[in-house]
Amino acid sequence: MKKLLCGLLTCLLLLTVSVANAEVRKDRIQLRENYPTEYVVVKGDTLWDISGRFLQHPWQWPDVWDVNPQIYNPHLIYPGDIIYLSWINGQPRLSLRPGGTRLSPKARVSPLDDAIPAIPLKDIIAFLSDHLVADEDLLNNAPYVVGGRNDRILAGAGDRVYARGELKSDERLQALYRPATEYRDPVTGEFLGYEMLKIADTAIPAQEKDIITLDLRKTREEVRLLDRVLPIEESRIQSLFQPSAVPEGTEGLILSVLGGVAKIGQFNAVAVNVGARDSVEAGNVMSIYRTGEKVRDPVTGERIALPDERAGLLMLFKVFDKVSYGLVLNASNVMSVGDKVFEP
Repeated sequence: MKKLLCGLLTCLLLLTVSVANAEVRKDRIQLRENYPTEYVVVKGDTLWDISGRFLQHPWQWPDVWDVNPQIYNPHLIYPGDIIYLSWINGQPRLSLRPGGTRLSPKARVSPLDDAIPAIPLKDIIAFLSDHLVADEDLLNNAPYVVGGRNDRILAGAGDRVYARGELKSDERLQALYRPATEYRDPVTGEFLGYEMLKIADTAIPAQEKDIITLDLRKTREEVRLLDRVLPIEESRIQSLFQPSAVPEGTEGLILSVLGGVAKIGQFNAVAVNVGARDSVEAGNVMSIYRTGEKVRDPVTGERIALPDERAGLLMLFKVFDKVSYGLVLNASNVMSVGDKVFEP
C-alpha cells in the first residue's frame, strides 16, 4: 500500500513539474539572435523598435522592463538614454540609464513631448485626434449644426455657424465631427458604434440658452447641417504606452481600413471589433491571420476553405468600448477587411 501511495505521489509530482515547465516554456522570454548588451536611444526611435532589438517578441517588453524608482516617470524613454541588458536569477532584464547626469528623480525635466512613442506617430497622429467611435447616446445627445450666416447650409474656415444642444464640456475650443461609418459586428450583427470624422476646429465666442455660436478656425471639409459638436480629442498622452500582449483568448475581426485605402499593409491603420469591454488597452499587440480562400475541389466539385495564414502583427493605439484602432506593424502578406485577429 505504501509503495502504491509513493508511486501515485511521484506521478502527481512529475505531472505538476511537467505542467509548470510547459507554462515556463510558453512564457519564456526569447532574445533576438545577436542581441546587443546595451543600446543608446536616438531621435526617431520607437519603443517597438527598441524592444525588437533585444526581444524576439517585442510585445514581451513589460515582462523584462526593470522600473527604476530613482527615475521620474521611469516608463518614459528619451533620446540619449541607454537601455542595457542584465540577468537576474537567470532571467533577462532591460534597464534604463538616463543620458546626461541626473542625480535625483526631480532632475529629469525633459518635456513629455520629447519622450519616444510606442509606434511611429506620423502613422497614427491623424487617427488619434481626427477619428473617434461614438455610441448612439453620444451621437444623439451632442449639439448639432442648425445653420450659418445668410441662410448658408455649407461653411468653411473663417465662417460662423450655429449649433443647438448641450455642450459636453465648457472648453472654448471644440470640434465638429460627422458620422462616417456605422460599425456592426460581422458575426452577431451587434451595433458597435459610429466612426466620426473631424470636420473642423472651432472657437465658441458665445452661447445663449441652447444656441451655440461657432467660429470655424480650420476645416477639412465644408461644414454641413447636423455636424456634431464634441470636445477636441487629446492625442499626446495616448501615444505613450507600452507594447504588451492582449489578454489570453482575445479574438476579433478587422472591420475597416482607416484612411480610405483598399488593401491592408504595413503601417496602415485598421478598426477591429474588440474594445475596452474585452479588457484590451492601448499598446496591446495582436496577430493578424489572413482568411483562407474558398476553392473548388477539382475531383469532388465541392467548395472547401483553405487554412487561415498568419499575415502580420498590429498594435492597438486607441481603444473605445466596443471598437479599437490598430496599426499594422509588420505584414508578410496582403490583408483585407474580415481577416481575423488573435493574441500573438
